[in-house]
Amino acid sequence: MRSKAEHTEAIHRERKAAVVVNTKSRRGRRHYAEVLALLKERDFRLTGVHPVTDPSRLRDILTRALDSGPDLLVVGGGDGTLSSSVRHVAGRDVALGVLPLGTTNNFARSLGLPLDLAGAIGVFTEGKVADIDLGICGDRPFANLASFGVSVEVAGTVKPWLKRMLGRAAYPLTAMTVLPRHRPFRAYITVDGKRHELLTHQLNIANGRFHGGWQIARDVSIDNRRLVAYQLGSGKRLRLLGETLVRATTGKWTSLAGGPFVTGQEMLLETDPPMAADIDGEVRLRTPLVLRTIPNGVRVMVPQSFEDT
Repeated sequence: MRSKAEHTEAIHRERKAAVVVNTKSRRGRRHYAEVLALLKERDFRLTGVHPVTDPSRLRDILTRALDSGPDLLVVGGGDGTLSSSVRHVAGRDVALGVLPLGTTNNFARSLGLPLDLAGAIGVFTEGKVADIDLGICGDRPFANLASFGVSVEVAGTVKPWLKRMLGRAAYPLTAMTVLPRHRPFRAYITVDGKRHELLTHQLNIANGRFHGGWQIARDVSIDNRRLVAYQLGSGKRLRLLGETLVRATTGKWTSLAGGPFVTGQEMLLETDPPMAADIDGEVRLRTPLVLRTIPNGVRVMVPQSFEDT
């Protein structure tokens, strides 16, 4: 592996990149030509251009893109596309360049990236290479979030047309329709030998700083070697509904020191009853599960202002 400084210099000097864009999504299809034009304006030498028309082939396409030997793998899509990309670049001497083409863009927000295409591509020429933490849920790497409870049902219920119309607000609105029939569950989180118990409808364990496009807490980081577990609401539906509405309308910031958060580098999660896990948008695995971080497990391009630890 090159040093981060050497890798940054190579990207700025050689501008050798492969491009993967999920053109199956509305935003990816609409902005695909613009992405290529902006990269060419910045004098990038493209080792491969890969539109993804069939998401089931994404892994094969990412492998082919990396086989061309780029210094930078530019990926455009939502958090699910980016999570797959993170798994491919983890531990490799290639940096991930993120294009925010999703609905909530949680990963891009956690990196402090501009949410417009020109600004995000500008980071590739003016930013720096950083190593951030990689989350692991069971045997599944993840970039941003593993969640349990009502959100798993919401992910399978939210309508594509509602996402296109309302963006990230589609998720809390869908949750309101799912919640009346959802039953609470008990979760047991063991960290550093201490067992925490809670009753809730929704539990999230975050590696990144954002969920649903809103910041979890102002002192959460994607590069602090810690996972953050937190519940929304409690066992009462009205409390969950109220907290969801507050987040949706205000994006309220809280501090880890003053909130109901459990943090640690490794967590054992048990639930009663056993629950499915939504891992960066993919419903995989069931509890009990061990979740942990791999410090500096993924190399990415970030703005110069990003605090790289």
